[in-house]
Amino acid sequence: MSITTLVLPAGLPYVAAALVSTAFLLTGQMIAVGRARKAAGIKYPQLYADKAEMAASPAAVKFNCVQRAHQNTLENIAQVYMMTTVLGLRHPVLAASGLAMWVASRVAYTIGYASGNPDTVFYMPAVLTLLFGSIYSAYELVAGI
Repeated sequence: MSITTLVLPAGLPYVAAALVSTAFLLTGQMIAVGRARKAAGIKYPQLYADKAEMAASPAAVKFNCVQRAHQNTLENIAQVYMMTTVLGLRHPVLAASGLAMWVASRVAYTIGYASGNPDTVFYMPAVLTLLFGSIYSAYELVAGI
């Protein structure tokens, strides 16, 4: 029986801190959705305001926008976690920095989107850092370099 030793990179605590920061992002979005839901009078389990509610109320439009910003974050966070983890195994400071950029851009995205006039914030540099960094890190791990 062979025992393999796993050596964790020195900067891994930065990755852990960056991953924890996403809990604050998601919690902030959740609170924003709850406030917008209450202001618009949209009852559970209704996920979005319908067209008639939106036509009758600017608050319903804002609710849909903040709900969509939160939903979009949830749609992307699993792959962001995966890319951060793989990149963090070889390049933890880059991984933590990429995720921190992503979280900051998602905060700005949420604020902009929740205004009721959806504007996207350019968060592709963070995603591309995580994507290409994780691809290269996976290569390094497989190649043993």
